[in-house]
Amino acid sequence: MILRFFRYTGLLSSRLLSTFRFSLTLRIAVHSSIQLFRTALMIALIFTVVYAIAQAPVINRTFDMIDAMTPANESVFSNEQLQNLYIQEAFYAEVPFSDDFGGFLDRVSFTATRLFHSGWTALSLYRGTEHGGLVVVFILRDWVHVYLLSLLALAITDLYRILYFLRHRRRLNKHVLRPIADMTMAAEKMSANNLSDRINLAGTKNEFKDLAAVINRMLDRIERSYNSQKQFVSDASHELRTPIAVIQGYANMLERWGKTDTSVLDEGITAITQETASMKELVERLLFLARHDKKSLLLEIEHFDPTEIVFTVFRDAQLLSASHQFEMNADQHCTVNGDKGMLKQLLRILVDNAMKYTPAGGKITISMSVEEKNCVIAVQDTGQGISKEELARIFDRFYRSDKARKAQNGGHGLGLSIARIIVVAHGGVITVRSKEDAGTTFFVRLPLVAQDA
Repeated sequence: MILRFFRYTGLLSSRLLSTFRFSLTLRIAVHSSIQLFRTALMIALIFTVVYAIAQAPVINRTFDMIDAMTPANESVFSNEQLQNLYIQEAFYAEVPFSDDFGGFLDRVSFTATRLFHSGWTALSLYRGTEHGGLVVVFILRDWVHVYLLSLLALAITDLYRILYFLRHRRRLNKHVLRPIADMTMAAEKMSANNLSDRINLAGTKNEFKDLAAVINRMLDRIERSYNSQKQFVSDASHELRTPIAVIQGYANMLERWGKTDTSVLDEGITAITQETASMKELVERLLFLARHDKKSLLLEIEHFDPTEIVFTVFRDAQLLSASHQFEMNADQHCTVNGDKGMLKQLLRILVDNAMKYTPAGGKITISMSVEEKNCVIAVQDTGQGISKEELARIFDRFYRSDKARKAQNGGHGLGLSIARIIVVAHGGVITVRSKEDAGTTFFVRLPLVAQDA
């Protein structure tokens, strides 16, 4: 009942503290103090058991001393014999208790009954000896006095700890809860202008240090994402600025001279058409990347043989460029699971890159084969190649090598980023092998569809 009372009191206090939103330090201090009160009864019980066990040597020595004496009146010891032993009386029982379990219960009953009738002032204990069953009645006044004083000292100690804990709660805040305050200050100061700031891990320990490290890693990811988005917007703005400037320039030229000069009119219309087509392609690719970033890119999945797509892209490439040699090696058929339109766009990006960076007369080969559980589509060219330093970045958005930037048909640097997104969306892998002035080969590995037995 008492334990239940302390439990309910602790729950009620916790709810009140949560409702009134006291400081965390004060709430921890008060909660710890309540826990001390809740455990007071159990501590007192444990102390009582330990105190009783501690008296066992004194009781055994007393029994030995009395058993060594000769009773003054047959089986009863006189007051003169017991005067310095703090014992009320001692005698040999007429009928000794047995040594079995039943005798043990009889001893417990005997002790409890005499304790009750004595008004809890004397404790009668029984022990079997060579001379018979010896009963010694111990006076409890001194024992109870020492017990109560010890219990009071224990309670005062607990009360002192509670008051000390409450008075020095600021020290708790300084040494234990300081990391939480640092995290709060860091979160309040966080903005787009200082994303590089991190929580100081010095002085933090255990779970707080782990929490601070997790938050710092989260800030690292946020900063990288924010910088990537900022770079993306900057690059997109830069790429759009050029065609818009060209269109604006030709529009001004047409306004001045195009009305009377047909050659100027034809040149302006042709340039505006080309730049508009380029800008349209750029916007479509930007929208593709935006849908991917928003996780809203939808694929129309179906089982099909990619041979047809490879042949279509090969035929279109021959029509688009008569200055290159094209070869197709797709003798092996296979079945993949994917979106036909997306995979066709992927192959067109790779073939378009090969045509851009392969000089006239160069050779472009499109092949398809089966390796283990993958369908491998390769696009190989004999163009200018890519340096080792640039290979690691060719799939980054808006990245173009120095040679590509110098070329007039360098593109926007988004094609390979889109190609990798398409391959990953199909559960595949895209790799590249290249050597400068020797050519480049892109390998697309798509998982095969398991054939039914």
